[in-house]
Amino acid sequence: MSNLWDLSSIQPETRVVLEGDTIAAMYWNAVAARGPNTWMRQKKLGIWRAWTWDQTAEAVREMAGGLMHLGFKPGDTASILSNTIIEWVLADIAILSCGGVSNGIYPTDAASQVQYLCEDSHTSILFVEDDEQLDKALEVRAQLPGITKIVVFDMEGLRDLNDDGVISLAQLRELGRAYNAQQPGELMQRVKAVKPDDLAILVYTSGTTGRPKGAMHKHSGLVYTVRGYNTLVAQDERDERMCFLPLCHIAERMGGEYFSLYTASKLNFVENPETVPENVREIAPTVFTAVPRVWEKFYSAVMIALKEAGPVQQAAYAWSIGVGTEIADKVLAGQPIDSFLKFKFTLARRLALDNVRKLIGIHRARFLVTGAAPIAPDLVKWYLALGVPMLEVWGMTESCGAATGVPATRIKPGSIGPAANYNEVKLDPVTKEILVRGGNVFAGYLNQPEKTAETIDADGWLHTGDVGEVDDEGFFRIVDRMKDIIITAGGKNVTPSEIENELKFSPYITDAVVIGDKLPYLTLIVMIDQENVEKFAQDNDVPFSNYASLTKSPQVQELIQGEIDRVNAKFARVEQIKKFFLLDTQLSAEDEELTPTMKLKRKLVEKKYAPQIEAMYR
Repeated sequence: MSNLWDLSSIQPETRVVLEGDTIAAMYWNAVAARGPNTWMRQKKLGIWRAWTWDQTAEAVREMAGGLMHLGFKPGDTASILSNTIIEWVLADIAILSCGGVSNGIYPTDAASQVQYLCEDSHTSILFVEDDEQLDKALEVRAQLPGITKIVVFDMEGLRDLNDDGVISLAQLRELGRAYNAQQPGELMQRVKAVKPDDLAILVYTSGTTGRPKGAMHKHSGLVYTVRGYNTLVAQDERDERMCFLPLCHIAERMGGEYFSLYTASKLNFVENPETVPENVREIAPTVFTAVPRVWEKFYSAVMIALKEAGPVQQAAYAWSIGVGTEIADKVLAGQPIDSFLKFKFTLARRLALDNVRKLIGIHRARFLVTGAAPIAPDLVKWYLALGVPMLEVWGMTESCGAATGVPATRIKPGSIGPAANYNEVKLDPVTKEILVRGGNVFAGYLNQPEKTAETIDADGWLHTGDVGEVDDEGFFRIVDRMKDIIITAGGKNVTPSEIENELKFSPYITDAVVIGDKLPYLTLIVMIDQENVEKFAQDNDVPFSNYASLTKSPQVQELIQGEIDRVNAKFARVEQIKKFFLLDTQLSAEDEELTPTMKLKRKLVEKKYAPQIEAMYR
């Protein structure tokens, strides 16, 4: 592999690259060391605007001053209800610099969820992105007497707002400038007073079972983990990252914001979630972290584009990806690559593979990182065949993100890698549940000591709820969630995630849920990929008027059956899907069936679509 990809740039970095024992101290040390250098960029109205470390410091200083003016004290909680934008990061650091606790709320959450999260976290200041998010806050404000002020980032459409409880970000900064002029040393006193053992952030779980739980992370755990990340895969000031996943989720907060803060890599913010494919081609990140849904969408786009290409282009791709696959097979087997195969791969890149990488936007990527959900091994291998290593990491909110990671020098598709060197990972000898212990493990659930005791045992082991296996090289593999393993009426144990991952490799299937616990055979609930299935319908003269009619079309049913047949061929008869139905409503993150990270909630889906499921067993 080293003959083709320069792995020296992906080697672990063990030294401390930035001092500071709290996130706040680390940030201000970064400002002192990197002042005029660019840290973040954001595209607005078609223009990329750069923020230097000094410019962010000016904004953070004023926002923190405004918070102190409003009576925000050390230990108080402020929440941020916004999409992933630069102001999110600035507010987060301002809160932490004041000695406060920072809590993120998903922008897709309903007003009732905003109320619950603000109540549970004892929020006193609420930052909201715009008029849409402000409406949610105002709807439940009467039930939240603890909130003293709502701060709005973007006041477009709110020019005539006259509400003493609401101010703009510009007004907050103005208050901060005046406060800092009167109390010039207070902010740095606050920063120095923050202790490693102080609570820093709350990250609420997505609540697939019951109410969301507020995972508590201290400064010490965040600093410990972010330094540990650099020993998994190092990055530095030369790297360009793309920031687009929700910042209230542990993946982007740690792997994006805080890891970038630590390493000085540049953070580029997309315009909105819909422009990710366009923005990634503009940014061409050198390090790209995303969830499997994103990698699947890129692959689907390439497959659809190929169908529209001419026969010469299709033949060029087929030959080129064949060479790439040959290389990938040797890399994965740890075998040497002869000079003739290297020469063929150079031709393959020039002929087709470099164009595919540019189409996606990964032509400058040193490596790709996937996590937050299982990914099909064939997809990892496809990206490797393009010449870009894809490294799978595994972790959870409670482990502060990644707890295991696949090393670039030993990629094993289907594996989540060995334990990261900053924590211990083992299997429970009886249940085979994956357990994690280390300085990255969270401090418990806010206001829920009994749930904390269930999750962290007396010896400090975090019970993850994932069932795993480990091979003789110490590489772990997720078998399934403990609560998701299916035992059919015939007593056969089935791992639904393996079947579901194979199905999601199809360009026509966005998500799938296997059903069959205590039932005679396996059935399937499918969420189709609207864009690709619509294109199939248009190309094949299939009539449809809306999303629902598309899912009911016999030709579309036949298309999905073909995809299921392809996957069924890989599994034993007892593990094969006998019947399926297509969800006839297009789901988004606002729908209760989906988690904020766009995964179908198995239990809720089973309950909500019980009549359709029963019909498949009649």
